Amino acid sequence: MGQSAERIKALEKLIIKYQRSYYNGEAEISDVEFDLLWDELKSLDPKNPVFTKVGTDSTDGFPKVKHLIPMGSQEKAANPEEFGVWAEKLRKNADFGGFLVQYKLDGVSLELQYEKGTLAKAVTRGNGTIGDEISANARLMQGVVAVLKKSFSGGVRGEVIMTHDVWQKKYPDMANCRNAANGLMRRKDGKGCENLTLITYDVSAIDDDSFFDNESEKLCWLKNNGFKVTESKEFPDVSSIIAYREEVAAQREKLPFDIDGLVVKDKTTDPADLRRARPERQIAFKFELMTAFSILREVEWSESGATYTPIGIVDPVRLAGTTVQRANLNNPDMIRAMGLQIGSAVSVVKRGEIIPKIEGLAPPEALETGKLSKIEFPVVCRSCGTALQDEGTRLFCPNADCPKRLHHRLEKWISVLDIRELGEKLLLQLFDSNRVRNISDLYTLTAEELSGYERMGEASAAKVIRHIRTKRKLPLQVFMAGLDLEGVGELIMERVVSAGYNTLDKLNAAEEQELSKIWGIGEITAKTIVSGIAEFAAEISNILDAGIVSIAEPRNEEEQPLQGVSFCFTGELKTIKRSAAEEMVKALGGSVKSSVIKGLSYLVTNDTESGSAKNKKASEMGVSIINEKTLLDLLKDSVKPEKPQQGELF
Repeated sequence: MGQSAERIKALEKLIIKYQRSYYNGEAEISDVEFDLLWDELKSLDPKNPVFTKVGTDSTDGFPKVKHLIPMGSQEKAANPEEFGVWAEKLRKNADFGGFLVQYKLDGVSLELQYEKGTLAKAVTRGNGTIGDEISANARLMQGVVAVLKKSFSGGVRGEVIMTHDVWQKKYPDMANCRNAANGLMRRKDGKGCENLTLITYDVSAIDDDSFFDNESEKLCWLKNNGFKVTESKEFPDVSSIIAYREEVAAQREKLPFDIDGLVVKDKTTDPADLRRARPERQIAFKFELMTAFSILREVEWSESGATYTPIGIVDPVRLAGTTVQRANLNNPDMIRAMGLQIGSAVSVVKRGEIIPKIEGLAPPEALETGKLSKIEFPVVCRSCGTALQDEGTRLFCPNADCPKRLHHRLEKWISVLDIRELGEKLLLQLFDSNRVRNISDLYTLTAEELSGYERMGEASAAKVIRHIRTKRKLPLQVFMAGLDLEGVGELIMERVVSAGYNTLDKLNAAEEQELSKIWGIGEITAKTIVSGIAEFAAEISNILDAGIVSIAEPRNEEEQPLQGVSFCFTGELKTIKRSAAEEMVKALGGSVKSSVIKGLSYLVTNDTESGSAKNKKASEMGVSIINEKTLLDLLKDSVKPEKPQQGELF
């Protein structure tokens, strides 16, 4: 098999994989990364069958229903040149009626099916022909009309979105508005669907292709029947659409919801084209990104615990106002899929990340490349010499006793519990002397032996031990996050706990198949959780048996009064450790942020009049600034009084 054929195969596999995860609300890569893979395959094999397929829903428990309007993918134009070619071809149609331009909403597709004016079913995109019926959930959404003004049988097509305001106030821990919307609309209990909005853009009558004269009439019909309709305008020529795209791109951050381009249609309604898997008389004219082209000179492998992550070193380029020389490469699979080599011309994109990403190969004509050489992957762990394991999406050391892995776990535990007095240098001394290799070893330390270490007097040693031994009652998700299971942080564990696995016994009894059905988890993460709990069973027992750290009892919804409320702490607290206050907030259903962000509920500081950066930002954003006493009063009002154990923080 030639190099081109191998590349096509690799691209097919990745596109199908990422389509599936995208339509299930668990997108593994950005839209940009997906589009680059799509465009490259299209350049290599324009008639590849992948282009006629749509990712499938795998949500269990919902009935499967056939669409009235096929919900396939749109043709895409990434730049004005591609759009111009498509537009000129469209203008040659004898019945061309002009251009209708709409916002391309970045949400989740939904079809409403009506029978004689009454909503009968609401169906997700699914495989483009058959989707999941989520009618009960859809009826809870804003913008879904249950009964039309006149009798009508047919389908209404729209996009389920979550506004920025709702996301920031209620779901800031979700990756973005789209993922949050997809997760909520698939909940079996429908909880949270009232926070979603359906915006419509198309409609079709059953067995009556002449019901609507043109696309503008469809939008008027939707408005008259009480639907929310996407922004739309008519344009006479290509140049005015290109100018409008630039205008919208410059203003889109001010919109209340996400869009990622424009949809351009022929104003003339063509029912036959609407029924195609990939309509020819409409196109997605996507926004351009902050992109630069450079040459890949080197690949460094960053180590975090057991994982080795590739970082590309490129020729310096100016990107979004900064000079860029380092860019993320995600994982081994992406390197292979791109056919990337040292010396390759690459496309570097920055979308707000601290470190930009290499999204794909640059166009052949973009830069001159010199001699190309293969990227060398590390094969053994630098710390313990064990052969590394390459799972495609992750390159890691599988040795459970790897010193790098053990040390990282200790650092993670200390960070999660916020034991600040145990600094990096002291921890390294304890680790290198083999005195502390596991988390439970921390709880066997004494002030006497600690005072014998470098720069540790009796008073300092006693202070460190006192803080290590301060009793803590942790929510289950915080306790598990501290164990440093690969890729399993507090957010992931919150999803597991919310799904009913809210005690250690339930987690111990959980099976991979059960956990993989939880939204946002998947098979790989489920396997990591189950195998990790088994691997750390003895260590978990040792930690709990020490009697210093315990796991808080699960609370029901009535005992989660701070659900949806977020806090950011700055400066020291006087009557309680900051880590303890954060744990109390989390135990009551609230969330803790590391910085002042939009949608933050409270900034907690004992210097409310300070001119610090956080105080200024909170004031500018209208975030409430409260002191320690107000916080404690708020927490006291939110929790039922109970007699604490001696030495407990709460």
